[in-house]
Amino acid sequence: MSSTEEADVSAENLPLPDYDHLPMGSLQHRIRSLTSDELAQVLDYERGHNDRPQVVELLNRRMAELEAGAEPAPGAQDEEDPVELGRSSGGSPVGPGGSPEPIHPPRHGVQGPGKPKGNRAR
Repeated sequence: MSSTEEADVSAENLPLPDYDHLPMGSLQHRIRSLTSDELAQVLDYERGHNDRPQVVELLNRRMAELEAGAEPAPGAQDEEDPVELGRSSGGSPVGPGGSPEPIHPPRHGVQGPGKPKGNRAR
């Protein structure tokens, strides 16, 4: 890669907004919508900046999928992802009425249900 190409590869020019702050799980899903040219741009940036082995491997695998005929998935990269932002869709879907009844095991040394050994038929 020439020095002019390296200058073009910056975080602001990447097809993934805020690329340097994306967690690995989110990155794995977001690269599925990239074309092979966009993916090559991200791969060049990764190799020149962070060079994380897991990310490079992930990007190379996706590039191989695209070269084998896979199509980029539909979707926009500029939409906010509530999972990445730490927001949930609301409260817990389980209310207090859905909680199981508490279990109270017998205290130590207390005989449970059943017959004592001395009363068994022989």
